[in-house]
Amino acid sequence: MRTHSMKSHSVNSRFPQPRSSSHSEATGLISELIYSENQPGMTQMLLLPLLQQLGTQSRWQLWLTPQQKLSRSWLARSGLPLNKVMQVQGQAINTLEAMIKALQTGNYSVVLGWLPEELTEEDRRRLHDAALSGQALGLIMRPDPVEIVAYRPFNGLKIQSSLYH
Repeated sequence: MRTHSMKSHSVNSRFPQPRSSSHSEATGLISELIYSENQPGMTQMLLLPLLQQLGTQSRWQLWLTPQQKLSRSWLARSGLPLNKVMQVQGQAINTLEAMIKALQTGNYSVVLGWLPEELTEEDRRRLHDAALSGQALGLIMRPDPVEIVAYRPFNGLKIQSSLYH
């Protein structure tokens, strides 16, 4: 079974509290979700409750996706607010720079960006600063690069031993 890991990097805010009195608003956080492309259901199970809760805020959700277009019917079935979800799609965008700019604006409760590789410490710091500035959640989505090989017994000679049985 493949597992998903979520790395959270908390950021202590020196800025004023969020504009809304809601306790669920992010005050500046960058988190990373490493997901298995073979098990999209697991990713949805982890991610949807967070996005549904953030959907109750007055701010938008921004999805910076490299290839696939979000389906309006999937968004509706998932309980995400159609009127608060925005998507920017395409290979031409620099996802990291777009995330930083979007987080700084304060217009989004969450900015999801699909990044294929690990971030440098400098890039991570820039994202943290942007999340603090906009009091938002930046969620880095990264596919798991490790291929899990199915383990099965080899065909071959079995040695019987009373030490192991």
